[in-house]
Amino acid sequence: MYSYNRVQIIGYQTQPVEVRQTPTGTSVTDLNLVVPYVFRSENGEMLQGKGFHTVTIWGAMADVAGQYLKAGAQVFISGRMQTDSWDDQTSGEKRSKTKVVAMDMILLDPKDGQHPAPEGAKEIGGSVNRVDIIGNCTRDPEMRTTTSGQQVLTIGVATNDRWKDKASGEDKERSEFHNVVIWGDLATEVNLHIKKGHRLFVSGRVQTRSWEAKDGSKRYTTEVIAETVRLLGVKNAAASESVSASASPVQREASQESVAPTTEGVAPAPTEEPVAVPSVEYASEIKVEDLPF
Repeated sequence: MYSYNRVQIIGYQTQPVEVRQTPTGTSVTDLNLVVPYVFRSENGEMLQGKGFHTVTIWGAMADVAGQYLKAGAQVFISGRMQTDSWDDQTSGEKRSKTKVVAMDMILLDPKDGQHPAPEGAKEIGGSVNRVDIIGNCTRDPEMRTTTSGQQVLTIGVATNDRWKDKASGEDKERSEFHNVVIWGDLATEVNLHIKKGHRLFVSGRVQTRSWEAKDGSKRYTTEVIAETVRLLGVKNAAASESVSASASPVQREASQESVAPTTEGVAPAPTEEPVAVPSVEYASEIKVEDLPF
């Protein structure tokens, strides 16, 4: 795998789940999750908002959602971002929509129902909206300045998914192109040092915003609001100090033993009965190579 595209969401299902069947008998459903969040406005004021995310679930996981996931229930989703494109039948214009294709799902509500939110717990009572991508920068940064004087920058990052087609056995590949928005001092640094073709790690949150087009129709765009950007494949002075190309495993072990603290004259620590920790084996029901596209 030479790129990475993962989204993690903890949100609330906004409507009853309806499971559909494909012509081949595969179950599929679309969740509509609302994720409340707190953000800082351009003038520094802390405001509350909420984002809505479409999540597509396939196979047995879709059947579980249809049976157990109710409107208002809290759920964890881990998956990947995918943008579908099509031609508008009326205008002929190219349209697109970004969604999350689920790879893991965990229902979070207790058996006795949701508990009241603790008062004053602004952090632990919140939701989760996190996206991590590793890919190549597809265009040079574009810097703009808002009316309030803030620096905002946009870049594109491409990721790739590979899987084996079940029907034909052929290796398939799909590219995703992510719009990344960067604010403040981070935007200034990215603008100075990152160019088209650079390999990047980007971490942040997914945001979908809407606007009204000239023809009066409502349009949407989905972006990654970056909190962290890392330029990859570059040397690091601090790491280089700890790297040796000549030390063998035996030499490293000897080096570690030579600096180990002595226990001479120190009473041994009391022994405790070992605690049996059960092993947990977990595998996602849905893998990229199992998806029918």
